[in-house]
Amino acid sequence: MPGGSRCPPPAPAQSPVASASFQTVEVTVITTIRELHDLARAGVPRTIAVPCPHDEDVLLSLDRAGANGLVRPLLVGRRAVIEAVRERLGLGRFDGEIIECDGEAQAVEIAVRKVAAGEAQMLMKGLVSTSVFLRGVLNKEWGLRQRPLLSHVALFEATAPDRLVLFSDVAMNIAPTLEQKVQIIENAVGLAHRLGVEKPRVAAIAAVETVSADMPATIDAAVLAKMSDRGQIKGCVVDGPLALDNALSLEAARHKGITSAAAGCADILLLPDIEAGNVLYKMMGLMVRSPLAAILVGASAPVVLTSRADSDQTKFNSIALAAAIS
Repeated sequence: MPGGSRCPPPAPAQSPVASASFQTVEVTVITTIRELHDLARAGVPRTIAVPCPHDEDVLLSLDRAGANGLVRPLLVGRRAVIEAVRERLGLGRFDGEIIECDGEAQAVEIAVRKVAAGEAQMLMKGLVSTSVFLRGVLNKEWGLRQRPLLSHVALFEATAPDRLVLFSDVAMNIAPTLEQKVQIIENAVGLAHRLGVEKPRVAAIAAVETVSADMPATIDAAVLAKMSDRGQIKGCVVDGPLALDNALSLEAARHKGITSAAAGCADILLLPDIEAGNVLYKMMGLMVRSPLAAILVGASAPVVLTSRADSDQTKFNSIALAAAIS
């Protein structure tokens, strides 16, 4: 493996995944959250529908996104509560559209239908239970499901080399099967393509770098790597099993004698299950204080789905990510 902080070039890119939720576009590789904000500002403001935005961090992030020309908020909820929270935050009167609605499920249905009808280009979860929100997104009659599997993708900034690292699944698929892991990879690869990464390196994460019959995640990782070798997973290169350290650090990969296109240079981390993904996400946000963004992919439009405990900065970053690809 080469010295320094340079990664070996991946093989020439194959065609992007045909069933991905995103159109193929030419874009400079986005390597920082700030560049992501710039990409989002480059387009016209998109309408974002938000059911039950009765939360300080939600309203702060929407106000900032609106002021930066990223979005036009369309709020579905109780006007009196929305205006009271805005007044408490010193944001002043809201000049956009508010659709008066008392119930959670009704608010979600109205917001989702607005997106499905093209009256809004993005959806964001407000102060509503995740189960109610997802039931609306997945509704067979008026929901937003486009791909067979929806998955949650988060990202953070990494260095040596500088890049955004996507990781999945954080909040949607509990214990994905091998087939579901392929779809999670395809969803993340489609997003990476939209961020300018032509041939993303995918690391299938496990606790160790060797295949063990006692550790199912290592077996799935090895199968996924072989599927990638055989062209069954397109638009990326998959390697695994890799532990987190040698997926992200060239130095760690060198110490362990691991040589591959993905080792130390991963653009996408495929986590073995929701526990690993959720722990990594919350550790990055709460302990490392890393800038984060997260959206749901596989729907017909970007869906901002963040934790209730996420900061207004993380919510703003997530809105920017959704706006950048919408």
